[in-house]
Amino acid sequence: MLTRLIDRHFALTEHGTDIKTELIAGITTFLTMAYIIFVNPSILSESGMDYGAVFVATCLASAVGCLIMGLWANYPIALAPGMGLNAFFTYGVVLGMGYSWEAALGAVFLSGFTFFLLSVFRIREWIINSIPMSLRLGIAAGIGLFLAMIALKNANIVVANPATYVALGDLSEPSALYALLGFFVITALAHLRVTGAVMIGILGITVLAILFGHNEFGGIVSMPPSIAPTLMQLDLAGAFDIAMFSVVFAFLFVDLFDTSGTLIGVAHRGGLLDKDGKLPRIGRAMMADSGASMAGAALGTSTTTSYIESTAGIVSGGRTGLTAVVVAGLFLISLFFAPLAGSIPAYATAGALLYVAVLMAGSLAHADWHDATEAAPVLIAALAMPLTFSIAEGIALGFISYVAIKALSGRFRDLNPAVVVLALIFCAKFLFLD
Repeated sequence: MLTRLIDRHFALTEHGTDIKTELIAGITTFLTMAYIIFVNPSILSESGMDYGAVFVATCLASAVGCLIMGLWANYPIALAPGMGLNAFFTYGVVLGMGYSWEAALGAVFLSGFTFFLLSVFRIREWIINSIPMSLRLGIAAGIGLFLAMIALKNANIVVANPATYVALGDLSEPSALYALLGFFVITALAHLRVTGAVMIGILGITVLAILFGHNEFGGIVSMPPSIAPTLMQLDLAGAFDIAMFSVVFAFLFVDLFDTSGTLIGVAHRGGLLDKDGKLPRIGRAMMADSGASMAGAALGTSTTTSYIESTAGIVSGGRTGLTAVVVAGLFLISLFFAPLAGSIPAYATAGALLYVAVLMAGSLAHADWHDATEAAPVLIAALAMPLTFSIAEGIALGFISYVAIKALSGRFRDLNPAVVVLALIFCAKFLFLD
């Protein structure tokens, strides 16, 4: 009876799959993205948030997102707090711009709510089609370089220098050695297509550091920590500050295009697109993503988004939302592994950040380097993010440079009202609000 109900709800037979296949696919997807359980609390706790509460919020927000995606949208796509956006939350918004983490959570909620409205009123296609591909590529690469800078900084491989701003740190220090070793191991395992390469690298470096006396072992299993320090602590009033416009926009912009690209890419790999190359129920998938972001902000974590690692489950045979439901269950089980997460040092996650940076920076290969009016904005957006330590500033400078260069080159046909308006708003921000 239960088997028939599951088959009917997820349309397993129609998609040519079964419960066992979906279970294996869910486990595979989870193993490829479980590193976020360790990395997200490590990053967000630097903003002043309680580590244990963020750990719980990360697991719960991921589970909520996966359940909505699986039960309602019926897609084998898993969700969790997004890499890059969590770093922007801490290093850009809180430590860089000086906002409280409560206000930053408010901005995450507002961006998620806006994303939800765009999905409900079907405005998302117009926005996606309005943004030039070169800007999308530059922003994706910039986020990668931003993550790389954070990874190198956390491992003390790159340090501050009064004369040159940055300089090479002491590579004989344990933190630098462990981070580099972790990066090498993760990259090699990923190349060999080892499932869970990132998580293996993080845990491997942690164990090695414990064995050599450079890290303390806090245990493996316990009851989940309290989520009270972050639950419903978001400051919506602080997020409505006019100067926070660029922050809300950055969260929204990155989530919108990251989610769109992930959904289409994963669906294409799994043969889930219709005969016209479109994704059925994309509205539900988008609302699942935005709903998870709002829930995550209320729980106490940065933007929750769809994960490209879902492709691993697709390759393993996952075709329906049952795969995402399995991932949700595994995230809930992870709540009891808080001591293990607390034992992960920053240099163990630095290697993972650097590897993710490599993947994201790969978008530069698709830029049109033969057209200077396209290439220049790509490079400006990509370089501005790590050098200003802000995804929002990189996006703003990318838009401004794109419009200015196209206009001065007489390429007015390449411009559209949405891009021009956004560029003018960003100019006004820099001139009058900064």
